[in-house]
Formats: sequence, structure tokens, C-alpha cells
Amino acid sequence: MTEFQSILGQMLAPKYLGWLVDGLWLTLLLSAIVSVLSTLLGIVIAAARSSQRCFLSLPARGFLSIFRNTPLLAQLFFWYFGVSSLLPESAVAWLNTVHSLALGPYLKLTWPSFELLCAIFGLSLYSAAYVSEEIRAGMRGVADAQRLAAAALGLNRWQGLRYVILPQAIRIALPPLLGQYMNIVKNTSLTMTIGLAELSYTSRQVEAQTFKTFQAFGVATLFYIATIALIETMGQLIRRRQKLAGNVQR
Repeated sequence: MTEFQSILGQMLAPKYLGWLVDGLWLTLLLSAIVSVLSTLLGIVIAAARSSQRCFLSLPARGFLSIFRNTPLLAQLFFWYFGVSSLLPESAVAWLNTVHSLALGPYLKLTWPSFELLCAIFGLSLYSAAYVSEEIRAGMRGVADAQRLAAAALGLNRWQGLRYVILPQAIRIALPPLLGQYMNIVKNTSLTMTIGLAELSYTSRQVEAQTFKTFQAFGVATLFYIATIALIETMGQLIRRRQKLAGNVQR
């Protein structure tokens, strides 16, 4: 017991715990940004994919084919190493330089690092391919009578999609969407390969500094579990609220 307390005390040293908390914060920030962007892009792709017009549906199918059938790690390498090799050296140097804008004495905006931009871009495109399919499945779950009712009210196809179909589709697709958001949190760990100091990266740093492999990755694992559990809890609360609202309407 004394030995376990000693190990735990070393792991919870403020210096190394601070590294892990910083990594967790960046993981949560990246996950939130990617979840929002992939959902917005997924809605557009799902709508295009469901369209009967070839100039909309064919590019959407091509997008899904490319991003769902290539590994995420290869995509991250492409955006970080491949795209940067095509940019002028001055542009690459500017992207790798810290830029900030002071908005008063207490507020300062900092331009994201090139690693963070590539992580956001790569993860958002990859995740949007899966999110769009969940949303499209939700759209197919909406009764045809809803589309007919929207047309009867004088709404065109896009207005009916926006005001009638999509709100119901997202509600239907919410459980699998939450699963995709959990996958986004887990997929952020791959961004350590392009040098982003998220939770997996910082746990690797702690392990290299302290040689405490179990403690470093153990705490990181607990952080991941807590984050996923929080998303699951939020999902259960939302579904319970929807169920209660449905019972009240009946």
C-alpha cells in the first residue's frame, strides 16, 4: 500500500500533471471544433448525397469514397507533409511562426499552429464522411408524409429540408452521432504523429521524462474514459428529455 501511494504521488506531481491537463485541454478543444465542423459539413454532404441531381450527388459520393476508404493517419500525413511541400517556403515559415493579436490589455488572440490547423482540417474531413452517413440515415427515417406536408405548405425542396426534414433527421440520428463524436475524441490521439501536443503526445512526454510508463499512460487513459463517459451521460440525458417530451405531446 505504501509503495502504491508513493507511485501515485510521483504521478500526481504538479509539473507532470500539468502537462497531462494541458494535453487534455487541447484534446477537448480539438474534439469540439472537429465535431462542430464535421457536423456542418456532414449535413451538406448528406443533403447533396440525397439529391436527385447528379452534379450534387456524384461529388458527394466521390467525397465519401475517398475519405472513408483511406486511413486517417495517411490523410493527416498528406495534409501535414504533402500539402506543406506544395506551399511556398515563405508561406510555410509564416504558418510555423507564432502570430498574436492583442485586443485590449487582457485579451489576446493567437493564430493556431500549423499542426493544429492540419489536425482540424484532416479530422473534420475524415469525420464528416461518417457523420454525413448517419445524418442521411436519419433523413431516410423521416416519414414521406413530412415531405409532402412541407410541399403542401408551399416550401420548396431546400426549405423543407432545412425546416422540416433535418431537425427530425438529426433527432433520429443522435445516438449514432454521439458514437461518432466519441470516435473523434479517440481519433485525436493520431495527431501526435504530426507533432500536436494533445493528450497522447503529452503522456508520451511524461513517460520519457519520468520513465513511469504505467502512470503516464494510466492517467491519460482515465482522462479518455472520463471524456467518453461524459459524452455518454449527455447523450442519455438528451434521449431521456426527448422521450419525456414525446410522452407529453401524446
